[in-house]
Amino acid sequence: QVQLVESGGGLVQAGGSLRVSCAGSGRTFSTSAVGWFRQAPGKEREFVSAISWSGGKTEYTDSVKGRFTISRDNAKNTVYLQMNTLKPEDTAVYYCAVRRGLRIGFSADDYDYWGQGTQVTVSS
Repeated sequence: QVQLVESGGGLVQAGGSLRVSCAGSGRTFSTSAVGWFRQAPGKEREFVSAISWSGGKTEYTDSVKGRFTISRDNAKNTVYLQMNTLKPEDTAVYYCAVRRGLRIGFSADDYDYWGQGTQVTVSS
């Protein structure tokens, strides 16, 4: 079993930055791919970014490339999402998720464990 806890969300003005964190428990976390998804009101959950178990491979959705950076510290069982130049359309609940195995997934169905989410609100 893997338990995930997100933190770091909040309210920020457009153009600002936030870093959200995902702390995981269990040995599986450090040997699994981790993804970030987001869900805005009335919209489906969408892929944002993911990182391989080693941190050697990362993926981003086009709308956040160049603005968001995913990283991980396996010694701390934590994955981070640094979000810069935030836009109002980035407003959503951000979820981290763990996929058993080594490969990155791009669909919510690829992931096995989910956190409770953290709200990110970007004001214009």
